[in-house]
Amino acid sequence: MTIAVHLDRLLVERKMSLTELSERVGITIANLSILKTGKARAIRFSTLEAICRELDCQPGDLLEYVEDGEQPS
Repeated sequence: MTIAVHLDRLLVERKMSLTELSERVGITIANLSILKTGKARAIRFSTLEAICRELDCQPGDLLEYVEDGEQPS
């Protein structure tokens, strides 16, 4: 089981930089980068809420459950 993170795709679609998102949600670029690369082990609901608010998306747009061996969409 893997959770795929689509932060990079959402940033491109919203024409927003990681730096801009960092400033808007009050999270360091380093922590957003860890999330973006899929290396995060957890995310606080308050962080998820702030990201979704700023990117005008739903949590399911950002996170996807992927079975082992499948490719994320």
